[in-house]
Amino acid sequence: MTTTRRIVIIRHAKAEPYGPTDVERVLADRGRVEGRMLGEWLAAEGITPDAAWVSYAARTRETWEVVAAGAGWTLEPVYDGALYGTDEDGVLDLLQGAADDVSTAVVVGHNPTMGMLVQLLDDGEGEATGSVALGSFPTSTAAVFEYDGDWADLSATSARLRAFHVARD
Repeated sequence: MTTTRRIVIIRHAKAEPYGPTDVERVLADRGRVEGRMLGEWLAAEGITPDAAWVSYAARTRETWEVVAAGAGWTLEPVYDGALYGTDEDGVLDLLQGAADDVSTAVVVGHNPTMGMLVQLLDDGEGEATGSVALGSFPTSTAAVFEYDGDWADLSATSARLRAFHVARD
């Protein structure tokens, strides 16, 4: 029997343009509002994660907090330093290592990685395919994929893009 899994790729919400360092940049007021709106949309879509990986940067940690609050999630994510600087292949490796009992995984990270990961995973057959222009994945955005199979076998063009949402739209 094949297991259908969900993958939710989120780009952090709108951040302040400056901070003591890039890692320390926090969310702008707009980002807090839009992040919560994104969480509300994810809840309406029936998304409840079993696992979540979040970049350790301040803006991604805060994004998780406001999205989780909007969605009503209580899951404690893994704050991952590698997500700050990795590429789409690095995130794919992370997802391939998910535990077998995880049915829905969320990743909160940065562009260009999140946008490139969406392009990498998309099999071209999902309802939302074509919603994401190459090179465009705005802040406070989520792409929701379905994938049939074991996490270890997740590969390029193996997931269907079922939904795509920009919180400010």
